[in-house]
Amino acid sequence: MSSAHRVPVAARVYVPAPGEASDVELMPAGDVTDGVVRVGGTIRRPHQPQSLAVAGYLDWLEDAGFEGSPRFLGQDDQGRDVLTFVPGQCAGALPEAWAQSADLLASVGRLVRRLHTASAGYVPRDHPFPRSPLRPDPTEASGLICHLDVTPQNVVVRDGLAAGLVDFDLAGPSTAFHDSLNTAMHWVPLRDPSDAWPGWEDQDPFRRLRLFADAYGWSEEERRRVPGAGIDAAELSYERMRHNAATLGGGWARMWQDGVGGLINRRRGWLEANARPLVAALTL
Repeated sequence: MSSAHRVPVAARVYVPAPGEASDVELMPAGDVTDGVVRVGGTIRRPHQPQSLAVAGYLDWLEDAGFEGSPRFLGQDDQGRDVLTFVPGQCAGALPEAWAQSADLLASVGRLVRRLHTASAGYVPRDHPFPRSPLRPDPTEASGLICHLDVTPQNVVVRDGLAAGLVDFDLAGPSTAFHDSLNTAMHWVPLRDPSDAWPGWEDQDPFRRLRLFADAYGWSEEERRRVPGAGIDAAELSYERMRHNAATLGGGWARMWQDGVGGLINRRRGWLEANARPLVAALTL
């Protein structure tokens, strides 16, 4: 359906199909949002302040022909957001061995590139994305709406390749480079070796980063920016995580108590110590 003929996102009411409520499955809890369930062919999520902004973005992606995102259907009689269910497999909180696949990593890079191509030109009007109360993120100036949370847990995998993205709660304005670098941080992953996931200790981050960069299509200039941009992103991420833990509580507070601040600082230190080898791996 073209955007010109859509019911406004704030006015959509989802009417379930007969018997749909009998097919219910609790979905894995995210870091921040609990209470997500699958009901038939739909996902029901607690309504969030950014929900209508996300809904408008998902409408745009549908019109742009991007098939890797859910569709916003409206709100149910409990006030929950209703989205289409994207079938496939997502990694667990501690990503399994199958998530190490080089083919999967490259397909993630290509999927994110397609997302950015589809996002180009979108300007949220009726429901803008909320901005951080902390110091401005300079990447927001471009205005490109991005996912910004392409973790192994938020990529839907089918037949060993990335087929879709879920959990757009953190979507907002940024740049394609920032969003793709953030994706690499999670998928390579780029972090201190002491924080390696169980079974991932032998993975080569330099080789995997080059694989991702080639698949996404970073330019020479972007490849040379990786260490500095990653360090800047870690500093801002630390500030925002600490702020959200103190002001929003919930999952943000749990992550902070579990030591995410230390992990971010160790990542920043690893990027600083390995700046030259990272650039060499990306450019030579």
